[in-house]
Amino acid sequence: MNPYSGTGTLRRRDLFALGAATALAGCRQDAAPRPNILFAISDDQSFAHTGASGDPVVRTPVFDRICAEGVRFEHAFCNAPSCTPSRGAILTGQECYRLEEGVNLWSSLPAKFVTYPDLLEAEGYHIGYTRKGWGPGSIEAGGRSRNPAGPRYEDFQSFYEANPSGCPFCFWFGSSDPHRAYEKGSGLASGLRPEDVPVPPFLPDDPEVRSDILDYYFEIERFDRELGEILSFLEERGQLANTVVIVTSDNGMPFPRAKADLYDYGARVPLAIRWPASVPGERVVTDFVSLVDIAPTILESAGIEIPSDMTGRSLLTLLESGEDGRVDATRDHVISVLERHTPWREGRVGYPKRAIRTDQFLYIRNYEPDRWPGGDPPILGEVDPSPTKEFMRARRDEPGLKRYYEAAFAKRPSEELYDVERDPGQMNNLAADEAHAEIKSALAARLDQHLLATADPRALGHPPTWESDPHHGRLTLEQRR
Repeated sequence: MNPYSGTGTLRRRDLFALGAATALAGCRQDAAPRPNILFAISDDQSFAHTGASGDPVVRTPVFDRICAEGVRFEHAFCNAPSCTPSRGAILTGQECYRLEEGVNLWSSLPAKFVTYPDLLEAEGYHIGYTRKGWGPGSIEAGGRSRNPAGPRYEDFQSFYEANPSGCPFCFWFGSSDPHRAYEKGSGLASGLRPEDVPVPPFLPDDPEVRSDILDYYFEIERFDRELGEILSFLEERGQLANTVVIVTSDNGMPFPRAKADLYDYGARVPLAIRWPASVPGERVVTDFVSLVDIAPTILESAGIEIPSDMTGRSLLTLLESGEDGRVDATRDHVISVLERHTPWREGRVGYPKRAIRTDQFLYIRNYEPDRWPGGDPPILGEVDPSPTKEFMRARRDEPGLKRYYEAAFAKRPSEELYDVERDPGQMNNLAADEAHAEIKSALAARLDQHLLATADPRALGHPPTWESDPHHGRLTLEQRR
């Protein structure tokens, strides 16, 4: 039985037939044991906020251990700085604009898009997830009967115990940390010191903001501790050595000019992978990688054919290379995108944009510059409610603070260009600078080349329906204030 179509895409009816047959027959017998997969994903954590990346305050000993015993990717980016499309891209190995309505927050993921858990299950893997898998959105509207991440379990132990035949497993640990809302003052109460916080350059340096960042750190630490409990459980049962452990986040921190933006603190995420059976540790790789690369990496590590419609590229060669720094010279850039994050604009429309990031530059194209990037005033609902947001709104006209408010909420030009080496906070837009015109043009061309090659409807000139697609959430005005 050959479940692959002529294009290399596995048909869903064949997947479920294979999964049922595998369950009846027991695990596939292999000469060498296939690895387990543990995928751990935090919710709204920027790249900079781990001990291994140099943050002096947040305590992440488990993530740091995975880095020490595996590989930390210095330049890892989500496909979209918004939960639903980012998770859809991770699961399918495709850019989110290829997923039809799945490009939007609070959308659906059409059943025709096969996920890596489907493929693993068809090959005898025990699969499941806990807490936040794909989403938020409507599973049923996509024609699915379960979450795209697999069957739901209360916790990792119940998932593990539901696998009596000892098949290799693939588990999605989807924490809701550090997603808002926070318990105000929780970070300070836990012993974190506000005076030690490195405030990002795009946020005002104020005690209110520092305390808010501490609360965010507190939840990152909780995610780290809970991940450590899973690793200890596996270690006690002798399963950790042959488990591929992947730790990342779906997008950046829930602060103004971060989450739902294509700047580094919105799109750049932590990523570390540990697999001592095949991957030399204590390494930092600087290749540009995307979370779209996760699905093909998992499939290749499990010895499963990668469908041809996956646009991500497996990281296994980088992992097994034993090298530090730039391993693959072709991985010198990454693409991030956004369509409708929230509908808090007149007409319930989004703020569509695309970006290309290289070692030195970030180029962003804003398709609708007449719209408000943070959502229509005064609610500015694109940005999560927070003490930091309220501080910036309340003092937006004060000297020294106005620039932060405008950077987060004012209208933006159709093009943005930042020299990230000299301007890591990406606050000084060089797009109108004649001295950078050639660089801007070259980056725009590279961006277009990728979008065309991967069939972005906007690049192909096909009018997308994304802004008229259903929004399956129920947000009130008060919830977004």
